[in-house]
Amino acid sequence: MASSAPPHTAARRPLDVPRPLDALRVGIGGPSALTRVAADHLRRLGARVEDTDAGETVLGGAGFAPVTARTAWGARGSGIEDEATAQAATGVMAVHGRRHGAPRGLGADFVATATGVLTVQGLLAGLVAQARGGDGPRRVRTTADRAGLLAVSQYVAASGADEPEAVDIGPGGPPFTSAEGVVFELETLDPGAWADFWRALGAPAEAIRAGWRPFQFRYATACAPFPPVLHEVTRTHSLERIRQAAASSGAEVCPLRTLAERATEDDGADPWSLRRLRPGLSAAARPVSPAGPLEGMTVLEAGRRIQAPLAAHLLGLLGARVIRIEPPGGDPLRGMPPACDGTSARWLALNRGKEAVEIDIKSPDDRRRLRELASEADVFLHNWAPGKAAELELDAEHLAAANPALVYAYTGGWADRIAGAPMGTDFMVQARTGVGEAVHPVDEPPAPSLMTLLDVLGGLHGAEAVLAGLLLRERTGHGVRVDSSLLGAADTLLATSLERVLRGQDPRPPVGFRHPVRTSDGWIAPSDPCAAAASAYDVSGTCTEDALHRLRSAGLAATAVTTDLADLRHDPRLSGPIGRDAHGAPAVPDPWSLA
Repeated sequence: MASSAPPHTAARRPLDVPRPLDALRVGIGGPSALTRVAADHLRRLGARVEDTDAGETVLGGAGFAPVTARTAWGARGSGIEDEATAQAATGVMAVHGRRHGAPRGLGADFVATATGVLTVQGLLAGLVAQARGGDGPRRVRTTADRAGLLAVSQYVAASGADEPEAVDIGPGGPPFTSAEGVVFELETLDPGAWADFWRALGAPAEAIRAGWRPFQFRYATACAPFPPVLHEVTRTHSLERIRQAAASSGAEVCPLRTLAERATEDDGADPWSLRRLRPGLSAAARPVSPAGPLEGMTVLEAGRRIQAPLAAHLLGLLGARVIRIEPPGGDPLRGMPPACDGTSARWLALNRGKEAVEIDIKSPDDRRRLRELASEADVFLHNWAPGKAAELELDAEHLAAANPALVYAYTGGWADRIAGAPMGTDFMVQARTGVGEAVHPVDEPPAPSLMTLLDVLGGLHGAEAVLAGLLLRERTGHGVRVDSSLLGAADTLLATSLERVLRGQDPRPPVGFRHPVRTSDGWIAPSDPCAAAASAYDVSGTCTEDALHRLRSAGLAATAVTTDLADLRHDPRLSGPIGRDAHGAPAVPDPWSLA
């Protein structure tokens, strides 16, 4: 592995390297379920990957001092020891299960996938700090329980708000089914398009009115208890008629694809792309504060909803100054209920600690202001609709003219990889890529999770791509454009499922997979290896504490399922505390520990 000599000379010299980790080596160690994604992403970024039995991952070489990452499921003795128990303890089962009316485990290894991406982020952050002329963090620790908490952070924040939810939390939601039995997802962000779509299909007016609000808020609540008659309406129409209603109203529909269909079109592309722009970075070292590896850097973020704001939030946690570009009057999502101290709790979960500048991107004068801000920034990050940046002359080439050293980052939906793709939102990408099959066992109908799985993973990929872009910039002296997408996030999540398809195996989870077990006062979740043996025990009349004791006495691993997210703030199983921010909103712990 690399020498421990100061990295400043070799790491700072501009090099002609096409990928940020070219000429570096990484030894992969730790639980394979948690390191699989990290190994794949580090290899795609250019590192030479080797398996070791060291119990930790070490990345270095090419003049960089080694950065070591240690990954675990949770704190020792916490009972969090695999994907099932991590989902149970962190509230992921509770959120995903809302549409079912009871906690359910995700069939895909969502928490382990997020942990792997976070591990790569920590390693890249350490190298970026070294490349800037500082020592940077040399040890990174990630745990699956903190990854799970980050994934549900918006829901946790809402659970501790000063007021109740604006809509009921209850079972129900898309997808819908046509007369031929085709299951499809529906998407629109416009209440007028929603109403026109259902009127075209002859739905009752009252059901249309009552259905919009839960449908609109499903991104926030992970459920949509709208009138069941809407499901009945679609079952009386052919898919062709439903498509016509969508086209005339401005809504979009997407039939659910299978994992087998996704496997046939998978192009094996990286989950992000990096392209060097013009040269412009001085090779002079810049001091790095111990406050964080990105201390002294500025990120301009023009993002809405989850994907881009989460990416910028993570960069802020690493020390960057984050300035949000908001429309005149401010981001309307600041007022999305429930609120803490007058500000949306969910909005705070992704945007606390950021500065804000109001800019009307339709105004030529304000666009000039944005270019001036970009000329002094290190990163410009946005998730505008496809083509919008070019239309406004705010694309990578335009901003690179003002700042050749800029890392220009776009977090989108499809990355222009699928022809004729529908609207690039979380649930549409889940539907189109087979995620709906992967997250439910084979005995249940496929359905996208109403937990925003891909928005969260997309945000993690966005931050990972920016860190890779910053490292490539520091190594080459060129500005960099980085693109990440919800499709790339889906491909990372589905990698093992698609591999099973190619081996001729059933890619879907088996019957009853990760279904928690009912007790007299709650739920417990056996670990995946112990689930079959645990099913032989009837604990329905036993309290949770006694049920866990009974299973553990038989040598079976299990943990209690968190059903009330407010309880997480006092859960001793977690490796980091949930605190309160300046507005009083619950704040989950940072997803990495850096030393």
